[in-house]
Amino acid sequence: MGAIEIKELHIKINVDNDAKKSEGKVAKSSKADKDAIIAECVEQIMEIIAKQTDR
Repeated sequence: MGAIEIKELHIKINVDNDAKKSEGKVAKSSKADKDAIIAECVEQIMEIIAKQTDR
């Protein structure tokens, strides 16, 4: 099986500030989840960029 190469990556994030105010504690855990996802995405993107520059 061949390697999979990502040529282009688009990330779109929609943030609704009004929803955070009404959700209370749920919004805090949701924000933590979103932050963790964003951090993981950034880490993976940086790895892809590093591999591209090594070529």
